[in-house]
Amino acid sequence: MNKTGVIFDLDGVIVDTAKYHFLAWKNLADSLGFEFTEAHNELLKGVSRVRSLEILLDIGDATVSEEKKQEFLISKNEEYLKYITKMGADEILSGASELLDALDDLGIQYVLGSASKNAPLILKQVGLYNRFLGIVDGNSVSQAKPDPEVFLIGAKKLNLKPENCIVFEDAIAGVEAANRANMTSIGIGDKKTLSGADYNFNNLTEISADFIKDLIEKLENNKEQ
Repeated sequence: MNKTGVIFDLDGVIVDTAKYHFLAWKNLADSLGFEFTEAHNELLKGVSRVRSLEILLDIGDATVSEEKKQEFLISKNEEYLKYITKMGADEILSGASELLDALDDLGIQYVLGSASKNAPLILKQVGLYNRFLGIVDGNSVSQAKPDPEVFLIGAKKLNLKPENCIVFEDAIAGVEAANRANMTSIGIGDKKTLSGADYNFNNLTEISADFIKDLIEKLENNKEQ
């Protein structure tokens, strides 16, 4: 069963750092004198840090120099790091460890495909770093999701063709990126929001080992036909 591999997004799938991003972005918005809500924060899901700042500035109708933008990106990340350096294994989302165990039992390799430049640090903080065959993060790509670059690099790390990869994603942009890469997409979260995914689950606890085994067998059989 090593003809199929899995690529995981990080935020919202393995861990939930959206709350920390929200606090850091909100602090920046507060300093600029406008409100940044949790609803606004949803717009930044699965989006690069640079694009997130652009969206935030648009929300506040704020115009700043490129130099200021760089300062904001640095200060936001420094504040975010204060939160994630306190993370521990208790912040792994329910069902994630069990799913990794199921993949290990089936001999299926998996990598991370995340927009976060802090992905390696986060995985180390929660004790999952060594379980992944490879990590593709914001430092590894030039194009942000929905561009499929992050997942195509992930397929290379798995030494597999894109169509042999399964992607777990919680963001619209991520699901679109997986689909554009010709991979099987599994949306984690609201089914209506992630209607473009091939399969949908509210969270990882709903995914059984049998589902994974059956899906892999289905993909293997399709390849042989």
